[in-house]
Amino acid sequence: MNTKEKLFARKSAPEKSARMVETIYGCKWSLTVYQLLANNINRPGEMVKSVDGLSTKVLNQCLKKNIEFGILNKINYPEIPPRVEYEVTEFGQKFMRILDDIEKLQNEIDA
Repeated sequence: MNTKEKLFARKSAPEKSARMVETIYGCKWSLTVYQLLANNINRPGEMVKSVDGLSTKVLNQCLKKNIEFGILNKINYPEIPPRVEYEVTEFGQKFMRILDDIEKLQNEIDA
C-alpha cells in the first residue's frame, strides 16, 4: 500500500463573502442603489424620487444592510435641516467590481 502525504485539504466556500453576495443579490434594490450612487445621487430623498417603486422604508433597509457589510458609508452633516449622504467605501468599490464580473459571466452564460 502506497502511503503518500496528502497535498490538499478540503476547500470550503468562503462563508462570509458568499453570504454577503447572496444578501446583496437577494435585495432587489441594492444594484439600483449602486447605480444611483454612480450617478451622484447620494441622498435618500433623491434616491426615492429617482426610482419608481422604491419606498423610503425599503431603501433604509437596503442601505442599512450595505453599511453593515462595509459596502457603503453614511455621512451625517450637522446642519438644520439634517442632511445625510451615502458613499461607496473602498471595500465597496472592490465588491462592485466583483458584481460586475458576475454580471459579465451571466451574460456569457445567456449568450
